[in-house]
Amino acid sequence: MKQFIDFIPLILFFIVYKLDPRPLSIAGHSFELGGIFSATAVLIISSVLVYGAMLVLQRKLEKGQWLTLIACLLFGGMTLAFHSETFLKWKAPVVNWLFALAFAGSHFIGDKVLIQRVMGHAVSLPQQIWTRLNIAWIVFFIFSGCANLFVAFTFHDIWVDFKVFGSLGMTVLFLVAQGVYLARHMHDDVPQQSKE
Repeated sequence: MKQFIDFIPLILFFIVYKLDPRPLSIAGHSFELGGIFSATAVLIISSVLVYGAMLVLQRKLEKGQWLTLIACLLFGGMTLAFHSETFLKWKAPVVNWLFALAFAGSHFIGDKVLIQRVMGHAVSLPQQIWTRLNIAWIVFFIFSGCANLFVAFTFHDIWVDFKVFGSLGMTVLFLVAQGVYLARHMHDDVPQQSKE
């Protein structure tokens, strides 16, 4: 459920982006609804509302959620301030590369790699498997950032579709592959029952 909540701002952004631009009047103020700039405003507002509600209810946000919120405010705010979608196109690559940097940094800071800190309470694996998984996440985030950047600046007409569905599809495929890899190694930890 929590993962779905994280996608609410992105889904609202996508819906508003796809609308044909139309004038909208709220409390005597006229706005245009539809297109990249109103979608960006909806992304910022919905992110603040969603993460603000999570902060109030849970009394905390995860580091990744803070990073996503700050990047949304920074890149979305610059998109609106300078009336240029270029800033928003950089959001996904930068966020992915910052996640890659965090995963990479965990090899040198602390006694556990980041994926082990995240999943270690639920799964017991040999250290070399944790290291491999962490490296896989680094590669995934670097690749995802590059793919988002390439599509955003090469295929202008579909970059929002890719941002929503392409990135989600890549993440699901990666998680399935990780699940298959984990399943292979989790059997190694199951103790053999002695035959009597």
